[in-house]
Amino acid sequence: MEKIYLNEVPILVSELKEEKINGLNKLSIVFPVTSKEYHDITVLLYKQEFNVFIPTSNITFYGKIVQFYTTITDLYKEGNIGEFTLSLLEIDGE
Repeated sequence: MEKIYLNEVPILVSELKEEKINGLNKLSIVFPVTSKEYHDITVLLYKQEFNVFIPTSNITFYGKIVQFYTTITDLYKEGNIGEFTLSLLEIDGE
């Protein structure tokens, strides 16, 4: 598992893909979310735009969510674990 940061909040990711699209950073990640973490993670993701930091490649950018989905929708039930998939694209000049 690798660690990234969204607005300085650490996220442990099981899959991470970095790429450039028209010179802009794009990050695609998959990470597990437990019922205990669900509220805090969804509140964070509702912001939709983030300062992104990837320590392993020392990349920092300001980006927005361009794709999001989850494997489970009832994470409010104790003991459930879902997988969130998220793609972020750097915002150019905003």
